[in-house]
Amino acid sequence: MSEPFVVVGGDAAGLSAASKCKREDPDREVIVYEKSDWISYAHCGMPYYVKGEVDSIGDLLSLSPSEVRERGVDLHRNHEVVDIDPDRQVVRVEADGESAEQSYGDLLIATGARAVSAPIDGTDLDDVFTMHHMHSAAALRALLTPPEEADDSIFDAGYVDLSEMTEYFERDPPETVAIVGGGYVGVEMAEAFLAWDLDTYLYQRPSRPAPPFGEAVGDELVEYLDESGVELHLDTEVETLDGDGSIERVVAEDGTVEVDLALVGIGIRPNTGLVADTGVELGDSGAITVDEYGRTAVEDIYAAGDCAEDRHAVTGEDEWVPLGLTANRAGRAIGQTVAGGLEPVGDIAGTAVLKAFDLECGRTGIVDHDRAEAAGFDPVSETITAGSRSGYYPGNAETTVTLTADRGSGKLLGGTIAGEDRAAIRIDTLASALHKETTVGELERFDLAYAPPFSPVWDPILVAAKVLNGSLTG
Repeated sequence: MSEPFVVVGGDAAGLSAASKCKREDPDREVIVYEKSDWISYAHCGMPYYVKGEVDSIGDLLSLSPSEVRERGVDLHRNHEVVDIDPDRQVVRVEADGESAEQSYGDLLIATGARAVSAPIDGTDLDDVFTMHHMHSAAALRALLTPPEEADDSIFDAGYVDLSEMTEYFERDPPETVAIVGGGYVGVEMAEAFLAWDLDTYLYQRPSRPAPPFGEAVGDELVEYLDESGVELHLDTEVETLDGDGSIERVVAEDGTVEVDLALVGIGIRPNTGLVADTGVELGDSGAITVDEYGRTAVEDIYAAGDCAEDRHAVTGEDEWVPLGLTANRAGRAIGQTVAGGLEPVGDIAGTAVLKAFDLECGRTGIVDHDRAEAAGFDPVSETITAGSRSGYYPGNAETTVTLTADRGSGKLLGGTIAGEDRAAIRIDTLASALHKETTVGELERFDLAYAPPFSPVWDPILVAAKVLNGSLTG
């Protein structure tokens, strides 16, 4: 019998791989080690749980430990893999103060990523949070809830220390919050904090929120955040978070603001310390380099999810774009490969969507000209605004689309979109085009659906393609 398939990490990539392998090869022993209590949870749902749109933290769990075990997977929570010996094909695992070795036939590294706060001083103060783990989401929800509304049911089916949550419940809720960082977390949490009537300050070092979404989307985000009541501090670097034990103020280039809560969301980094000195190679991003099947440079060791790079559909180069679908898809493919029969993990295009109050934003591919030029393209972009439905039909809203293409080949490189009426989902049309190396001229001729309640005759994507194609050929 084959040695076990050992998986390090019990979230999206890890459990997708374990489940798929066990389904395809029921006789194979599959072991998953997760160093925390939490498995298979929805990172992207945490802001909506904090806001109160999701009732219980248990609703964010995709699989329970019992459901994983029912699939035949040997799951070990609160077990940390601390060392890998590729020559002997064993891992060393620590739990409850004890250490043991486990042999493997195939090994998947699915250790994810971690939130970073450097170089900002004061992030160790009380009431300074990051938003990269369910514990933080639970604590924030408890802290924001008025004591008279405290209800343990919001932690139902979760692995929460209720005694700690009770301490948060008993405190007066904060009134002011500083958000450091205007990416996904910052924008989504601004909406959550305003829902609890907090005075909300958002600090962003660049001139626009969500830089990967491009200038046009960034400008719309600035307008929406400002109109919604967020006090924006753009082009502003936070120097320190200050207070006596707990956060009391934010000291930034443009002055000092008194706050009683802070959220730091300035980025994440791949967790790759486990593979040091194993021969597993890292890319320029610091994430693990893999081939098209998720295999590392070391035989029988795979990597997937937020700790691994993937091949970009536009450039053909390895890039690190940590997103949920990427992790699930790669894990599932690796599970199939380990069970027998090579399965590609698939290319990525960096497709992502973001909600800011009523504004929906989407992006895919490459829209930044410097990045496109570095990849060898001669980028041309056009931005248009068009209606989301027929002009006479109720609900029609302006939709802004930016498309970028290579001047010489006409190849579509990427696009962004923003609008109030089902704008974000339209980005999938562009993502599909990128995966097929579509030219802008071909995109202009796509046969997209039309009916007044859903789209004008010329969908905003088609309008943008028509305008950009004219710039390329005119």
